[in-house]
Amino acid sequence: MNATTVQPAPAKASGGFPPFDQTTFPSQIFWLAVTFVFLFIVMWRVAGPRIASVITTRRDKINGDIRAAQKNRADAEAASAAYQTALTGARGRAQSLAEENRKRIADEMAKARDAADAQAHEDSVKAEARIQAMRIDAKSAIAQAARDAAVAIVAQLTGDTVSDADAEAAVKTIGGG
Repeated sequence: MNATTVQPAPAKASGGFPPFDQTTFPSQIFWLAVTFVFLFIVMWRVAGPRIASVITTRRDKINGDIRAAQKNRADAEAASAAYQTALTGARGRAQSLAEENRKRIADEMAKARDAADAQAHEDSVKAEARIQAMRIDAKSAIAQAARDAAVAIVAQLTGDTVSDADAEAAVKTIGGG
């Protein structure tokens, strides 16, 4: 037995790329229409409502977030206004306390100055009194020294003794007092 390999005869050349084969256009158009209708119904009945549901949910979430943001903004503005009001009140209280402290310190300084002036006047009066007393003592000591000197001078020059009363009268006549 002789085995030989038989090759089939070459097939008749076709018209090229199958979708461009004009003999199959009617069936291609039919299946295109069936596929289009099927996909349209699937999109319309299944995917469309799901997409619409997702869009509605997202829109509701976005609107809810916008409302929450507006509420938070209003709350923040109210808190800011309350803070500004409290800050203004605190500044006012601080200024009034500072003014009270200034007045109190000024009053204390005035009292201290008045007390110091009074003490200085009192010390001045006491010093004047001491000076006056010292003047009187000095005049008395000078008058006595003058009297003693007059007695000694008369005794030395004339040899007579003069009484203290006479010497004092003579010193007063000469001193003018």
